[in-house]
Amino acid sequence: MTRSLRQSMAWIHSWLGLLAGWILFAMFLTGTASYFRPEITRWMQPELPMNRTAGDVAAQSAVAQLSRDGIRDQQWFIQLPNDRDVVTHVYATPKPDAAAKDARPGKRRKRLAEQVLDPATGAPIHARDTRGGEHFYRFHFQLQLPHPWGRWLAGVCAMFMLGAIISGVVTHKRIFADFFTLRWNKGQRSWLDAHNVSAVLALPYHAVITYTGLMTLVLMYLPYPIAINYKQPLDFGREAYGLPRDAEASGRPAPLVPIAPLVRDAEARLHMPAARVVVQQPGDAAATVAVSGAAESSLNARAGTVVYSGVSGALLQPPSGAGAAVSTAGVMLGLHLAHFAAPALRWLLFLLGLTGAAMVGTGLLLWTAARRKPGAKPFFGLRLVERLNIATIAGLPIGMGVYLLANRVIPAAAEGRADVEVAAMFYGWGAAAVLQVLRPAKQAWAILFAIGAAVYVAIPVANALTTSRGLLASWRAGDGLFMGFDLAMLGVAALLGIAAWRAARPQAVRTARRTREVVHV
Repeated sequence: MTRSLRQSMAWIHSWLGLLAGWILFAMFLTGTASYFRPEITRWMQPELPMNRTAGDVAAQSAVAQLSRDGIRDQQWFIQLPNDRDVVTHVYATPKPDAAAKDARPGKRRKRLAEQVLDPATGAPIHARDTRGGEHFYRFHFQLQLPHPWGRWLAGVCAMFMLGAIISGVVTHKRIFADFFTLRWNKGQRSWLDAHNVSAVLALPYHAVITYTGLMTLVLMYLPYPIAINYKQPLDFGREAYGLPRDAEASGRPAPLVPIAPLVRDAEARLHMPAARVVVQQPGDAAATVAVSGAAESSLNARAGTVVYSGVSGALLQPPSGAGAAVSTAGVMLGLHLAHFAAPALRWLLFLLGLTGAAMVGTGLLLWTAARRKPGAKPFFGLRLVERLNIATIAGLPIGMGVYLLANRVIPAAAEGRADVEVAAMFYGWGAAAVLQVLRPAKQAWAILFAIGAAVYVAIPVANALTTSRGLLASWRAGDGLFMGFDLAMLGVAALLGIAAWRAARPQAVRTARRTREVVHV
């Protein structure tokens, strides 16, 4: 009975991993890069300042900038700077009648969907247009597909991943022994060892990151309880998360109270730095100011919110404690995003994320190794999986590198450059996928890894040629972010170079030995 169960679980594990493996590899790799989402964005916008400004000062300067040409908006959303993102991000929602007024000849006023402001002065920062690290983060769970289909597909793949983890644990009868077993140049046995080590080494991380990833979008996968019990989704948000109610304009003009004292008071009440300020109906007697805490200060990603009157500064809504269910959901979101992690822990999570990509990648390679018979012609399914493996495992890093390289190659003032950068990633990935089909599989692995190494070497070179923040200049200026980024790119290039060298080596002649393991076969 036990043997039958293990064999059944091995079959389930093998096919769940294969069917979702290529998407899971992409999700793991881009999700791992997202641990440094703000840092990637700052590298891709070298025009941004290096130093951080206090949150209350940034909030006051942002409000002053937004009020400079007359208050014509219904809501201001102000994302305050922090240690990792040193600028202020502002989003403004125009009043319903603003479009009609702006339509008059000579009176049309355009407002960007997002403005990046200097936190000290409030002046707009004219940095190059880019999606930065946000692109990797969004691709990680949306897969560049229209809403909601990308999120649904990512959720299905995450469910497959969770099933593969559980079935893999049941199948593994030597889980602790295999943790210390890694044999080189043994063909299928080596891939099985590599898969076991990468899986067992970070098994708790893989289980937690997969389950919490599913839970972050559970309300989208199961919307019916909210739809049945609440007329509007915002009603659920107000009750569950303490979101403030929308302020209705009174029609009576009134000046906005200074924001900085409200931010300082909110930080004292929340016992954490402020992360965002939402001003509703600015310039109206019914204006409100909502200040939310920073998720970086707590394991719970859903920090509290304090609401004040925008005219008198009186406290309208103190921070309220969330229920057990909402707090649990907030902790799961916090565990998945890891905004709370200090630099050392973030690097550890980054390495664990890479073991996830390695686990999926070696599993895909093991599937082909277990089905390749010496002297036999590969069947169509084996050839298809092999080519998809090369296109994904060796091709996706090329696409990600091309995305970063395009940021330095495309002129900073070019129109629509953010979309061109994203397109460059997929063109680079697609070109790699086409190129590998034209060569034998063994050569294709070596060629694509070598191309990837060249792309990542080119990134710090292009950075030095197009900006004043190259590796040597950053080292002299003590610019740790740019120096660390360039060194990381060279490290990736070295890994891909080693992979290209190993893939190009002549394969040693070995006596075929069949493994007695039931795992993956």
